[in-house]
Amino acid sequence: MTTAIIFQIQSFLILSLIFVGIYFRKQRSKHVKIMGSAIAWDLLLILQIELGRSAIAKAIKPIENKTMLNIHISIAVLTVLFYFAMIFTGRKLLSGDTSIRAKHKLLGWCTVSLRVLTFITSFFAV
Repeated sequence: MTTAIIFQIQSFLILSLIFVGIYFRKQRSKHVKIMGSAIAWDLLLILQIELGRSAIAKAIKPIENKTMLNIHISIAVLTVLFYFAMIFTGRKLLSGDTSIRAKHKLLGWCTVSLRVLTFITSFFAV
């Protein structure tokens, strides 16, 4: 089994875990644990890809890359940035600041959409 297949399987499992976390959004304790695990695993997957493929070295040469790879990298970076926004707003919600709930929900759907797009474009960027 090649590393590309292993990365794709992990990516699918992470995305599945994110959807399970969304399902449990009304059960705060489960939601936080599942989403935290999915985000941590996704960041570890990025580290695996970097160590296995020197992804950063390729990413900093956008002129030499295929267009689809540049699109994939852009979406993936945006996803990670949105993860940090989700963590920030999620922690505020956990501390009792319910005024941020609507923003957290909107950011959440944007983050999930970006993660789905990252998964889809990964098949074309390899």
